[in-house]
This record gives sequence, C-alpha cells and structure tokens, in this order.
Amino acid sequence: MNHTDCKSTPSKKNVPLHSIALVGNPNSGKTALFNRLTGSHQKVANYAGVTVERKEGKMTTDTGQQLHVIDLPGIYSLTPLTKDEEVTQTALLDKTADIPVDLIVYVADATNLKRNLKLILDVIALGHPTILALNMTDLARKRGQIIDLELLQQELGIPVVETIAIESNGIGKLLEILNLYACNGFPANAGSNRYGSEKKSSTLESRRILDNVIKKHADTYTLNQKIDALVLHPVFGFPILVIILFFMFQAVFSWAEVPMEWIENGIGATGEFLATMLPDGILRSLVVDGIIAGIGSIIVFLPQILILFFFILILEESGYLPRAAFMMDKMMSSIVLSGHAFIPLLSSFACAVPGIMATRTIKNPKDRIITILIAPLMTCSARLPVYSLIIGAFIPNRTIGLFNLQGLVLFGLYISGIFAAVMVAWVLNRLLGKNDYQPLLMELPSYHLPRMRNIAIGLWERARIFLIRVSTIIFATSVLLWVLSSYPVPPEGTTGTAIQYSFVGRLGHLIEYIVQPIGFNWQIAVALIPGMAAREIAVSALGTVYALSASGDDLSITLAPLISSNWSLPTALSLLAWFVFAPQCFATLGVIRRETNSWKMMFFAIIYLFGLAYLASLATYHISCFLLDQ
Repeated sequence: MNHTDCKSTPSKKNVPLHSIALVGNPNSGKTALFNRLTGSHQKVANYAGVTVERKEGKMTTDTGQQLHVIDLPGIYSLTPLTKDEEVTQTALLDKTADIPVDLIVYVADATNLKRNLKLILDVIALGHPTILALNMTDLARKRGQIIDLELLQQELGIPVVETIAIESNGIGKLLEILNLYACNGFPANAGSNRYGSEKKSSTLESRRILDNVIKKHADTYTLNQKIDALVLHPVFGFPILVIILFFMFQAVFSWAEVPMEWIENGIGATGEFLATMLPDGILRSLVVDGIIAGIGSIIVFLPQILILFFFILILEESGYLPRAAFMMDKMMSSIVLSGHAFIPLLSSFACAVPGIMATRTIKNPKDRIITILIAPLMTCSARLPVYSLIIGAFIPNRTIGLFNLQGLVLFGLYISGIFAAVMVAWVLNRLLGKNDYQPLLMELPSYHLPRMRNIAIGLWERARIFLIRVSTIIFATSVLLWVLSSYPVPPEGTTGTAIQYSFVGRLGHLIEYIVQPIGFNWQIAVALIPGMAAREIAVSALGTVYALSASGDDLSITLAPLISSNWSLPTALSLLAWFVFAPQCFATLGVIRRETNSWKMMFFAIIYLFGLAYLASLATYHISCFLLDQ
C-alpha cells in the first residue's frame, strides 16, 4: 500500500496510537533522534548519563498517523544495575503499562557496533517489532569502517537503516519505514524466534555476526587517542582542566561587562520614562519600585549566565567532560566516591535538580545518597546573579597581572563550594560506614567539533527558562513583596521611610535579631525569605526593598552602588559565604525528598546546609571585621 492509498483509507481514524521506544547504549544518539522525530529540544550532550528518566513526545507521519515516541535511559544490558536502567527494563517488559511499547527502535553507535550487538540480540529476543538504527554512520565511514548492512539485516531478521540524527536530512530511511508501518501495521519480529527460542548464546552470536558484517575495521590509532594522550596525561591533565575552568570564570565577568551595561542602561531609562509618564501614587510605585526595580535587578545578569552555559555546552559537545570525570576519579577516591559522582555533581553547576536526578546512574546506594546530599553545594547558575551583584558592588574591577580580580573572586567561590562538598562527603562516609572504593568504568565518547546548532539551542533554552522565571515567579514575588512592603501605610506625622511600618519592615526587624550576629541587616533578612523559592529572587527582593527604602536622589541609583553605600565589606563577604552553603531553593529540597523517598533525608539536608551557612557566615563576618578593624 503506498502513501496515497493510506491517506485515503476510510478507517484511518480508527488506527490506534502506536508507541515507539528508543533503546540503546548510553551516548548512542537516542535523545538527538528523539528531538529530530518529535521536534523537542531535550538536552543532548556528548557523554553518557544525560537521559535519566523516560521522555515522551509525539510525531505525525507523512500519512497523518500520530506516533507516541518514548526516549528511554541508556542501558548496557537487560539486567538493571542502576535506577535509570530499571526505568528502561520496566518499559520494555511491562505489557500492562498505560502506553505499552509497540515498536522498538534500537539506536546503535555505528562506530562501535561491537559494544552494541549483544544487547541488540537480547532486545530482539523480547519479541517486540524492532528496527535497528545505525547512528553516526558518517563518522564510521570517515574512520574507514565498512559495515555490510544487507548482511546485517539478514543476520538479525529486522530492518536496519543508517541515521545521522544531528542532521535534518539524516533520518529519511527511518521515516520511510515508520510511515509504512503506521499505514500497514508493524510486522512480526522475525529475529525473535532465532534468538529467543533457540537459546543461542548472544555473546557467541554477536562475535560471529561481527566477523561476517564488518568488512573493514577503523584505524586503531586515531586523533581521539592523540588528544587523550595530552588531556588525560597524569601530569598535564589536571592543570589543563584547572586552566579551562579558570578561563571560563574570567570570561563570565570580562565578556559580560558591555552587554550588562546595555541592559542596565535600558532598564534605567525605562524606569525613568515610566516615572515621568505615570502620576505620583500607588500605580507608579508598583510599576517603578516594585516591577522595574525587582525584575530589572535580576535580568541584568542574563549575559553572565549565558556565557557560563556557553562554555559548559562547548565542553559537553566536544566530549571533554567524561575525560574530566576520569581525571577527578582519583581525587574523589580519597573521599571514597568514584568518578561516577562527577557527572551528577558537574550537572549541579547548572542546576542541582537535574544533577540530583542524574545520581540514578550511580550503582552503590551509599555513594548515591552522599552525592545527593552534597550536590546542593555545587554553585548552580541561580547563585550567579547574587555573586555578581555583591562582587560587582564591593570588588574593584581591575586586573592582577593577566587576571580579572572579580573573576578570581568568583572562581574562589566555586572552589569553596567544591571544597565544602569534599569535606561533607568525607564526614558522611564515616558516619554512614565505609565501603570499598569502586573504580570508574565509563565509555569515553569520540571528540566532536561543537555543533553551533546544538549550542544555540542550549543557550536559547537556558535564556527561555531564565526569562520564564523572570516573567512568572520573580514577577509575582516582586509584586507580592511590593504589596507587603507598602501596607499598612504609616500613621500621619511619622518620620522615616514607609516600608519600616509595613508588614515586610516589621518582619525584617524581627528576623534581624537572628541574623545580626552574622552581619545581616533587616533588608537582607527580608530578601532571604522569598529567595527560598529560587536563589536569584533574593536579588530582585533586594531591588524592591531598597527601592522602597530609598529616598531623594537614591531613587535613581542602581542596586549595586546602593548596597555598597549601605553595607560594610564584612557584611558582603558574609552574605557570599551564606549563599555558598544555604539551601535557598525549594525545588532542590523537593527533588531530594523524591529521589531518596525520605522526609528524614530532606530535613537532614536542610538542617546541615543551614547550619553550615550560619557558621560560615558567622566566621567570615567576624574574621573580616577583625582583619579590617571594623
């Protein structure tokens, strides 16, 4: 039946929604293929462990049929060893699921068919209709490897197609088969009888098939190995990693300076324009002091966030991050954590929520718990606006030799979080009981030149998430904070700013007794409360509170010079220390509860993180006061 016949079939509406499961080894290109089929923008990276839970989407074939597409976590066998592998096994074996699997598309890395073939045979033996999508065939050919596709298809008893998931026209053959199957139904799995009922050894069969179908092997010594000889060198490897990270934090301040000035000037001009256009009263105060002051004080840091993610995406795309995990493995072994924890912890630099979820790839239960508990200490991107505000206000923008002083301070804050995580992990290891060190076993992907399309998509997604937070959570918080800061109105004849008589002012002065020993004033105390929703909201809260606290000429001054004139340097350093440790994020606490399935573990994380934050701020404030003689 051709496409035209299928489109004209009267019973087309009665065709059930078929589901397709994408299965394969980690880092085989499943998520890239999922994005290509469904039009989604799921995270794609050149290392294993990115997909830690099933992702679902829909695609419409050329014949008008809708297919449900499921991207499952990567597996190496059908015997699960980790939480994410259990997700895949359940999806493939549970025939009572709401959306049972009708068709499996096994995505295999054509450059390493040897690693995939045994699992392919085991998946075929399950009996599901199956298609083998040989991905990255362009790279295999470049390396000189030739695979006899027709013979491979005969041996397996299932369709075999070449795909290049990163290219828009790289999945044409697969789409043709899916269109055909959507019209005519999925055929029986011919290979299931061969590899299921006969009980042949999949290991022996995979070796026999490989000997037959691979006509020419790739060169053994490649450019990948030459690069690895340098970046994984026992002497030069770690300094190279430190230099890369150091350069990244220098660029966050140096490169962002000009676009931040543009945004700051635009926000200032907008506030002044609205102040002149609106009559004096509640509406002008809400718009200028509440919305513009709150949102404007946080959106100015978007360039720094995008620059940081630009470097992270470059490292992901190139394939360097797994090498960094191997180099960190030896260091992490000193706290009896394997390099398996490195990728989740590295993900936490973007956001602790996906970082904690990525711990599902860790096999040892105790290692997983410890990694979850120390992940919030990694400096996530939500801390960057807070750090940037305080550093910009109190640290001079000058160079020391070749380095930017503000970048050095930012780098020091990131290192402080890492050092604290190491110390906490060391203590937890002894509290929970030691276990044998498990060396890191991880596939090293091939190096790739970063694809600008993937980087652009990644930056757009990060900017979109940030702007959505600004336009929803931060906007709502700014408006609510303005209301609580404006009412009740002060009695007639009173002196001072109106905010001191408001709900916020009264609450702030009450909490001030608790935070005064660590150098915080009542404005900071107020900002920390809405900052629990998301760390960066603390900046917008400060913007709103200080806009309503200011008077006279101070109203036209931006937040950074305003706090620099109201805070001492010890107070600023104390607040930086607070944000290194404090769990100022409800989402992080919620995912700790979900991933550990324990309220006790969540409350333990809250208590120990707030305890560390208070002690660190207390020490920082009083030591700074002593050294500065304040």
